[in-house]
Amino acid sequence: MWSNLAFNVTDWMDEHNTFVWTISILSVVTFVASLVLVPILITRVRADYFTADQPSAKAFATQHPVWRILFLIAKNLLGVILVLGGILMLALPGQGLLTILIGISLLNFPGKHKLELAIVRRPTIYRAINWIRIRRGGEPLQLPESRE
Repeated sequence: MWSNLAFNVTDWMDEHNTFVWTISILSVVTFVASLVLVPILITRVRADYFTADQPSAKAFATQHPVWRILFLIAKNLLGVILVLGGILMLALPGQGLLTILIGISLLNFPGKHKLELAIVRRPTIYRAINWIRIRRGGEPLQLPESRE
């Protein structure tokens, strides 16, 4: 049975050579991109992001409505791409959970802040984020006291 399955997989890969190469190249590109971009994005988050009052949209209040809408669409589209890429990286090489967290932070949806906080409170995620922040010369991320 297993030899038959291996034969079928290799036949399938031979028949879909372009697809296999495309997925392989995409995997390498997402891996390298996550190694480069995730630390940069994690360092750019304010250390008090979870403890300070959430900033309002005043930064974009003076912008033309068309630019605000385009920015909002682009930001959410990038967030969706990062979340989907992070989900793929759970099986492929890359920093899946951190990429998902960055993608979620770019999306706009109700309960986003609570979800981000629940993910960041996981000890392994929190340690990884702070390790990256400190290595890049940033401050550790501050978390509010747990209400448990």
